[in-house]
Amino acid sequence: MSTDALLTKLRAELGKDAVLTDADVTGSYSRDMMPLAPSGRPLAVVLPSDVEGVQAVVRACGEAKVPIVPRGAGSGLSGAANAIDGCVVLVMTKLDQIVEIDAGNRLAVVQPGVVNLDFRNAVEKHGLFYPPDPSSYDWCTIGGNLSTNAGGLCCVKYGVTTDSVLGLEVVLADGSLLKTGRRTVKGVAGYDLARLFVGSEGTLGVITQATVALKPLPQAPGTLVAGFDTTEAAGTAVARTVREGLVPSLMEIMDASSIKAAETYLKTDLGAGSDCQALLLCQSDAGGEVARRELAALEQICNDCGATMTYATDDLEEGRMLMQARRVVLTALEQYGVWLTDDVSVPRTRIAELIAGCQRISEEVGLRIAVVGHAGDGNMHPTIVYQPDDEDEFARARRAFDEILDVGLKLGGTVTGEHGVGKIKKEWLEREIGPVGMRVHRQIKQALDPENLFNPGSMFSMT
Repeated sequence: MSTDALLTKLRAELGKDAVLTDADVTGSYSRDMMPLAPSGRPLAVVLPSDVEGVQAVVRACGEAKVPIVPRGAGSGLSGAANAIDGCVVLVMTKLDQIVEIDAGNRLAVVQPGVVNLDFRNAVEKHGLFYPPDPSSYDWCTIGGNLSTNAGGLCCVKYGVTTDSVLGLEVVLADGSLLKTGRRTVKGVAGYDLARLFVGSEGTLGVITQATVALKPLPQAPGTLVAGFDTTEAAGTAVARTVREGLVPSLMEIMDASSIKAAETYLKTDLGAGSDCQALLLCQSDAGGEVARRELAALEQICNDCGATMTYATDDLEEGRMLMQARRVVLTALEQYGVWLTDDVSVPRTRIAELIAGCQRISEEVGLRIAVVGHAGDGNMHPTIVYQPDDEDEFARARRAFDEILDVGLKLGGTVTGEHGVGKIKKEWLEREIGPVGMRVHRQIKQALDPENLFNPGSMFSMT
């Protein structure tokens, strides 16, 4: 089938308004938020509004042997949704229905185009809670979260996206619809195929529906902030928190560079002092006296580990103001240039070593690197700031990005905790999982997508 014939068939199946070919329009769908990742020029962008439309696209592209790149809102940070030359970008945002909220069984059925925050707000009306909360939760979609196995600030207690998934519906490479998983609390029939597709970045199939588990709505959180004059002291506090069995609903860390950027942007003083090298922000959503005891125990640990200041509050608005400093860091760094955020997880006992490594790399490349991260689970986001019109600075930013990943692996970590591999960490995936791991990945891909139709070149190559 020629490309003209493919476009004619797609318009017949979806309607002409759902098939975009104008280069100025399709260009806006060609990449996500990762500046380092390569992108190409798609043949077309298609926006089906139902499962049958998705199946029609997959069958038509399969017949024409034209690759498909599935896409959500484009909030990703790995290039996983970036177009390649001549592909069809399959945008899933029109499949945006919350099909069911079953409060009695604490589950929901949701389509991939639903925005994370809209879904969270909808289930909250039933006294329920959907835990995954990526930083882009106010515009990222459930489908993108599923495809990258996204995390967020509350993973220390509630886990990443896959920990909330019960089942999926997925369009396979032949256009058939796979229904996998369950609606029950327990279920061990067959392979856990749902978890295979979560985090596969659109390389195995197109997710069209998810059944997800919900939690009871937590209590309003209490908040603790603690400042330290060394990152080592803050790291010790994190390690001791884990060792003593405390599980806060949130435990974040900011280094000196991120603290200063946030204070400048917010035009405020966080009260940590000018010599503060690390700030821990913790929350407990246990409620009432339980939360107060949990925060008191965390505060005692911080003091025992040398905190230079601590402050705890159960006032919701005050807690939000304190957490705002963490949430605005990336925006605050735009005061100094364009940011490039990395994503690496290390054992929680080695967080301070990672921050020290980032400081060394910053000095070597001559660029600002601010480190924020989810201290409770060891997932750090070193963020490099550079001038976009300076080719030399861009090259140094790329070098810093890779050197941070190298430090993370050498500390016993992983090259991605929640952003995914995409098109920027393919060689790093191979370094991390080794030749046997890569062989198994390729065998799974070959079994499910023998023509390499779905998102070719993302995560890994087939050769």
